[in-house]
Amino acid sequence: MRAIVFSSTGDSSVLRLAERDVPEPGDGQIRVRVIRSGVNPTDWKRRATGELGFAEVTPDMDGAGLVDAVGPGVLSHHIGDRVWVMLAAHGSPYGTAADYAIVPAARAFPLPDGVSYDVGAALGVPAITAHRALTVSEAGSGRLSPGALDGRTVLVAGGAGAVGHAAIQLARWAGATVVTTVSSPEKAALATAAGAHHVVDYRHGDAAKEIRAVAPGGADIIVEVAAARNAQLDQEVAANHASIAIYANNGGDTVSLDIRPNMMLNTRVQFLILYTLGEPALQAAAEDVGAALRDGALPVGEEHGLPLHHFPLDRTAEAHDAVERGVVGKVLITVA
Repeated sequence: MRAIVFSSTGDSSVLRLAERDVPEPGDGQIRVRVIRSGVNPTDWKRRATGELGFAEVTPDMDGAGLVDAVGPGVLSHHIGDRVWVMLAAHGSPYGTAADYAIVPAARAFPLPDGVSYDVGAALGVPAITAHRALTVSEAGSGRLSPGALDGRTVLVAGGAGAVGHAAIQLARWAGATVVTTVSSPEKAALATAAGAHHVVDYRHGDAAKEIRAVAPGGADIIVEVAAARNAQLDQEVAANHASIAIYANNGGDTVSLDIRPNMMLNTRVQFLILYTLGEPALQAAAEDVGAALRDGALPVGEEHGLPLHHFPLDRTAEAHDAVERGVVGKVLITVA
């Protein structure tokens, strides 16, 4: 089979296309014939500076394809099942940038008929991260469904990013009023296409005033990609008992919080990362994302607010570079 591999960390030049034997699934594992591989910032960061843990690694956490083989003890999947995959390369040498990937059965989920492999490969890290950010509030149940966020206002920082896009879609599916911040008219158009009710260009005008104008009571849930830069804005627009869910360090690694104003609002600040989230939360998120998929709530493409950038497998290095440069939209690798 064809596989992108690397055996030392570094820039994208460490990635190379190789021929490898088709691997066999072990206990609790399945083999997926990959159709699309999804590239996330975590993929290039792991390649650049991460601990490999194996002599050779195939990159990329997310993907979509067909179950090709099942290992001993697997009753949940069958050959031919359409699936989307998350966290494939976490603790494993078998990422999705290859013709075949070995993944735990618990990391592969049904891709409904009629839902494209592009959609499936765009889920994974972004959608599960967005779900977690939307379900850590004090009043939340930890689950999303239609009506779960009725009466709540969600502020999504960076609504044109992959996680922001998923957060907008999931929050709207769950009944929230969705406000998002962006940095340009082009990104505003994408956030609107994703389903945001109100879009604020934070580089022009008074962002806090604009947000308060459409959400006088403030934002109940803030999905935050750049806490170092946005801490003051978040404080100014947070509702009483607001939750600020921080999932990335864009704009800086250190955040400064004013204690008393946040104390008076009973603000909850929640950091999150999927690798240490725990199995119950991951599975709950995947189930809810699956329900949103069946409802048609998670489309992709520029007309839905998430432009797609396709690369063939032998140009995986270019795909990683595009994500590292911060290309707007979702980078996918066409494997088959």
